[in-house]
Amino acid sequence: MRNFSEHLLNIDQSVRVALKRLDELAADAIIFLIDEDNRLIGSLTDGDLRRGFLRGLGFEDHLNKFIQPNPKFINKEKYDLKSVIELRERYFVVLPVVDSDNKVVNVVNFRHQSSYLPVDALIMAGGRGERLRPLTDHIPKPLLKVGEKPILEMNIDRLLKFGVDDIWISVKYLGDQIQDYFKNGSDKSIHIQYVREEKPLGTAGALALVENFVHDYILLMNSDLLTNINLEDFFVFFKENEADFAVACIPYQVNIPYAVMETRGHFVVGLKEKPTYTHYSNAGIYLMKKEIINKIPKNEFYNATDLMDQLIQIGKKVVAYPLMGYWLDIGKHEDYKKAQEDIKHINFK
Repeated sequence: MRNFSEHLLNIDQSVRVALKRLDELAADAIIFLIDEDNRLIGSLTDGDLRRGFLRGLGFEDHLNKFIQPNPKFINKEKYDLKSVIELRERYFVVLPVVDSDNKVVNVVNFRHQSSYLPVDALIMAGGRGERLRPLTDHIPKPLLKVGEKPILEMNIDRLLKFGVDDIWISVKYLGDQIQDYFKNGSDKSIHIQYVREEKPLGTAGALALVENFVHDYILLMNSDLLTNINLEDFFVFFKENEADFAVACIPYQVNIPYAVMETRGHFVVGLKEKPTYTHYSNAGIYLMKKEIINKIPKNEFYNATDLMDQLIQIGKKVVAYPLMGYWLDIGKHEDYKKAQEDIKHINFK
């Protein structure tokens, strides 16, 4: 995926420079014209240049005579997923993302990504990985490779595919290696910040350490998961159910090889012949309203399951999202071995 700045061009550049840039962009050939402060002025395509030439404009004319002055865009600080889906379904492929000052801060390209979710993500990556020793004696578990990429990078790329570009990583054990690898995320045109746990804070405690989340919805996930979860579907499910908190769950079935009697006291009131029961297991991926974070104590060990229990007790709406795609928790050596084989066959695109 190209750096979004390749789609940006100062309005005072020449027509020749613009034409060369469009040629370099090839199938993604659209430019967003900006002023010296990076504010969006308009858009430009090959077609806009052709129409300008047909009107008698030439290579010496200013670009502002060729541009479309009111391009479609996404306002990073106030948009909803529905508007993004509508633009995508109307075949808008490349769209600028602007902040409250109309400055371009990103460019969405639906040829390379599926969505642009109004979500911040916190990835928990501070664990020791005891069960994977000696592999984790000198490398943090999130940097162990599955195929050609570290586990953590696969999760970041999954977030990027759905347009999550504000990411926090909670680090502790060998955290400097993780920071050195991903830096600030600019290589992937995203923003990565780090939360350092001075002591273990459980699977949700680090959320209380972040004070500058951008969006109203927060995704929390473990770093050692291998999954092709559809994050847009997860978010839509969350919104449609008017949830305060959602947990992704792995459905699994238990087949009973015998007839099961339903009883009331000593009386048999029903009979099921070799029934199958479906149960749900926590997948370690959570979505919540930002306001929920206020319920988490600061600098205390606190798990996501503790948060769920607390929310249920106070009457908040906690829902379970059935994750129907691929999911593997890489906790043990046999899991890591399975991941190396599965990565050859599972579609993560």
